[in-house]
Amino acid sequence: MGGDTRYALVVENDPTCDLCLLGGWLKDSGLALQVIRPHAGDTVPDSLDAQALIVLGGRQHAYPDREGNRDAAWLPALDTLLRDAVAARVPTLGLGLGSQLLAQALGGRVGPADAPVNGPRLLTRRDAAEYDPLFAAAPMALDVVLSRTDEISALPPGATLLAASPYGAIEAFRVGTAAWGMQFHIECDTAMLNRWVAGTGLDPVAAARAVTVLDDVAETWKPIAERFATLALGRTGAGTPLPILES
Repeated sequence: MGGDTRYALVVENDPTCDLCLLGGWLKDSGLALQVIRPHAGDTVPDSLDAQALIVLGGRQHAYPDREGNRDAAWLPALDTLLRDAVAARVPTLGLGLGSQLLAQALGGRVGPADAPVNGPRLLTRRDAAEYDPLFAAAPMALDVVLSRTDEISALPPGATLLAASPYGAIEAFRVGTAAWGMQFHIECDTAMLNRWVAGTGLDPVAAARAVTVLDDVAETWKPIAERFATLALGRTGAGTPLPILES
């Protein structure tokens, strides 16, 4: 994209995990989007010209041995892009696999979960979220949809935990001043859940339960997506004041 258009580069790692509802929320907020699909042959750029970076989910693995990632040769380049974005304080958002790649790239640990984690959950916002540019607007109880077989076992050095499950699992964090990882999915609709059932083996019962909370998920996360767009557009003075973090 040329000219003065501010835009987010979106990395789609898997055809079953597209922007879905998140794309509409960001566009409605005035943020243009450039989507690359490395799974379909697009190249991950060596440097980031965009004003924001969004890394979506997928069936690949973030951890170093990357068994099963033979068809995901772009992941090392994506690690580098994530590190560069954090260093440059470019607003960055990782969802699902994207959050695990962000954690791994910055020195956290990711590995197989004890058991698959699927379906709707209610997470708890941590105290630190009150001072976070995105999560300050989030309610204390967070409706989400989960679909994963891996999980973050340790955050990167200096990262801030923003949300966790009742049993203590890491669910959302910030690293640096402008990069957020969410191990859950805020973007999905019924069609996406159906694709997961057909393409990734998501339990149909878990998918049916998730459908019942999609309105609550959207109500919770649409305002957070709008705040992310606000940061990417450089409009931190507009609307509800956003905490400004200094490293």
